[in-house]
Amino acid sequence: MVKRLIILLAIILTACSTPKKCCSQTSGLEQARSLLKFSTFYAAVNGGTSLSDVDVFSVDNGLSTQTISTPYDYNFTIGLRKIARFGYENKAQTFYDGTESNYSDAATVGKVKGVEYLFEADFKRQEGVDYIDQHHFIRYSSDDGCQDRLCINVFALKLEYLQDGFADIKYFEASQRYRLKIGRNFSVNIGAVQRLAEPYGYNPLDEWMLDNGNIHYTYLAIQEGYNIDVVNSEYYNPQGELVATSAEVWEAVVVPEVLSDYTQRKRNELDNKIQQSAVVGFDFYKYSKSKWLHAWGNFMPWHYNDGGSFSYHNYVDGQWFDYSAGLIAGIKVNKNLGLFAEGKYNKYWNREWYDFKLGLNYVIF
Repeated sequence: MVKRLIILLAIILTACSTPKKCCSQTSGLEQARSLLKFSTFYAAVNGGTSLSDVDVFSVDNGLSTQTISTPYDYNFTIGLRKIARFGYENKAQTFYDGTESNYSDAATVGKVKGVEYLFEADFKRQEGVDYIDQHHFIRYSSDDGCQDRLCINVFALKLEYLQDGFADIKYFEASQRYRLKIGRNFSVNIGAVQRLAEPYGYNPLDEWMLDNGNIHYTYLAIQEGYNIDVVNSEYYNPQGELVATSAEVWEAVVVPEVLSDYTQRKRNELDNKIQQSAVVGFDFYKYSKSKWLHAWGNFMPWHYNDGGSFSYHNYVDGQWFDYSAGLIAGIKVNKNLGLFAEGKYNKYWNREWYDFKLGLNYVIF
């Protein structure tokens, strides 16, 4: 269903984005060429040293030393993008190398009218932890002069897939919004958002919670296939391997792994859920060579309750407030001094992820 929705929306956006006299006079090949024109395909590998080696000393059976090594960090990036630069974005860099942090990619409305897109995947290892980041979107901004019936000149559409491995968030989102322009620099929008994600809020450990707030981890471990010999203080994993010889090691080392594995397995067993939400937002963009401001926000105050067992409404006792926002600002105070601030913030299903940067440049003549 998700793949069909992506294909359908991509076809509609492509049809709206290419200027044409009539449908019969524009071939699919010409539309594809127009859609790919000025796009950039890129692939890059970045790497470096990670944490330094750490020596761990033990005196259990005489003095012994164990060296813990962390493998090198790396980032392999592959992507395809066609996004018009805003006036404030740096044009000096010759190549895309996968380390760029373009906060404006999160904006609802692009700089130019028509279709823009980004398809990027990052395969990373940071401080010994492997994870994947993905960000794909197709963004359509209206008012492109199209007179065809398929072109909706007062709407903004965006189809997006985001996976942030470090923040442990992953979702698919589609939004359709009516835009009202107020002046040259400001617009507000209202519409609907559909998000497809795992049932956030669900905690598999709730059913194992005791009245005193503790978890009955022993019974859980036995259910998961662990074998406990209380008399000899021996603890075996489901493969029959001895993993602990004392209650202290069992509780401090093995039990956290049992709980983590159980939680992850139960979450993976559940199907993704579609969440329908209402959204209101705004975009502001004003640029000059000496100062600029780009700000946007999206607010979801109401969410449809389908009555399902894993609906997020069950975990928050009703409605909740999801939102995202971004800000890019800069000013050249004089020919020497410049100040800048950039960042974006997201809060979905009570999960937060954000990044920012700010600083100054002072040129000495």
